[in-house]
Amino acid sequence: MTARPPLVLTVAGSDSGGGAGIQADLKTMLALGVHGMSVITAVTAQNSQGVRGAWELPEEAVRAQYRAVVDDIGVQAVKTGMLASAVLVETVAELLAGTPGVPVVVDPVGVSKHGDPLLAASALDSVRNALLPVATVATPNLDEVTQLTGVHVVYEGDMRNAAEGVLSYGPEWVLIKGGHLPAGTEAVDLLTDGTEEHWLRAPRHDNRHTHGTGCTLASAIASGLAKGLAVPEAVRAAKAYVTGAVAAGFSLGAGIGPVDHGWELRR
Repeated sequence: MTARPPLVLTVAGSDSGGGAGIQADLKTMLALGVHGMSVITAVTAQNSQGVRGAWELPEEAVRAQYRAVVDDIGVQAVKTGMLASAVLVETVAELLAGTPGVPVVVDPVGVSKHGDPLLAASALDSVRNALLPVATVATPNLDEVTQLTGVHVVYEGDMRNAAEGVLSYGPEWVLIKGGHLPAGTEAVDLLTDGTEEHWLRAPRHDNRHTHGTGCTLASAIASGLAKGLAVPEAVRAAKAYVTGAVAAGFSLGAGIGPVDHGWELRR
């Protein structure tokens, strides 16, 4: 009998175009050798050009999915993505707080790659005060940092202030993603718990097809944590995987295509 792979649960929205959200999470988990499971929080109608509509699921549907998976199968890491509303943010935070000892990667999704809002403005306080305190790692991009803390990151040196702002809400670690910094030869991220500091650098690839990058990175980190890696090692491995996925991103439809989640499998 084949040994059971590590178990990872994604709590996020569905992307009908397959590039981000639940679909990206499950592809990432498969590529990295873990068993992916899902709690769908919202359904979106989207493609390479943007989000055409979004419908959040009822709180009871989210709660029932989570309990069905965790109570029977179990879980070794959880990743959260699009949570849409304050009610769902608080529901998910409560569920996570009731699952002690399981690492949680929070991707505080605020807007899509195309600029479409995926989190109600009224939910920001719930993210700050309920969700971030249960996070093992929070993975905001620079726009999300500004949403959550008011800190504007213009230069690499500003990332420390951004990290301090996010850590003040209680996550154990924060990964400030610097992909939106002015173009340079490197994509730089800062991982810190307020004491340790890890600067992660990788070549910046000239490829516009980057849909799903944030979802993919957070899911890759959760996969590493489920395998027993420490946070810095899980984040380094995830960044390496995402760097390859971005380099292999491909055109899809008339707009921005996805990263290639299966790039390592085809080498």
